[in-house]
Amino acid sequence: MSRLAKLKKAVVYTVLLLLTFLCLFFFYCLVINATRSHPEISKGFSFIPGKSFAANLYNVLHNENLPVLYGIRNSLIIAGSSAALSVYVSAMTAYAIHAYEFRLRKAVYLFIILIMMIPTQVTTLGFLKLINNMGLMDSFIPLILPSMAAPVVFYFMVSYFESNLPLEIIESARIDGSNEFYTFHVIVLPIVKPALAVQGIFAFVASWNNYFVPSLVLKSNIKKTLPILIAQLRSADFLKFDMGQVYMLITIAIIPVAVIYLCLSKFIIGGVTAGSVKG
Repeated sequence: MSRLAKLKKAVVYTVLLLLTFLCLFFFYCLVINATRSHPEISKGFSFIPGKSFAANLYNVLHNENLPVLYGIRNSLIIAGSSAALSVYVSAMTAYAIHAYEFRLRKAVYLFIILIMMIPTQVTTLGFLKLINNMGLMDSFIPLILPSMAAPVVFYFMVSYFESNLPLEIIESARIDGSNEFYTFHVIVLPIVKPALAVQGIFAFVASWNNYFVPSLVLKSNIKKTLPILIAQLRSADFLKFDMGQVYMLITIAIIPVAVIYLCLSKFIIGGVTAGSVKG
């Protein structure tokens, strides 16, 4: 190996180590501060863990104004249902665009892609009026059902189908007498499993971290999600403000996301790479 090649390799590894450090350092800071009391945090950062982890956890879980366990349950229900629904419906829509030839196929595809350009905030007022007229305020339904319309997930799935799902497989299944639903569920879905896992992770994280719409829809304290509870805790008055509880609650909110990433991480690189390359 030449000296130039060794130098390039050293630079690459140095940059990767620096990026890894920057990514993990803030998580380390979060966990450390979750083990410290409010007075200790006010004095400044310390690399040494504190002794208030159990106290912070107890205070958060027994805070009368913050139903944390309900918040975890609510976030899991909303994020899990939204992720499953968006991935399944988007995959089915992408399959229809990829496997069928019909007159308005390109127009439908273009329309769905154009929806990606519309910010959520633009449609929020009309959305709130609609669900209020339907009597769905303070309900999980408006936060789950609209996840079926996920143009970003749809676009990724179409790209993945074009790269990894030859039409010959679908034609062979049709010749063998397989109906379309059987073909989609038994033949297509196993082939695109990496893409489903990747988009499931992204959809879950996006819904889990969503604060804007749930804060407008959910009013009951026991129905609020973790991001809303974190915001409430941070906005508490000075006499009740406890940074130890804030860091502990943020740590609790990150754990489910970290677990899902660790369980499905093997699909991320392969799924994203294959979905970004069209055959």
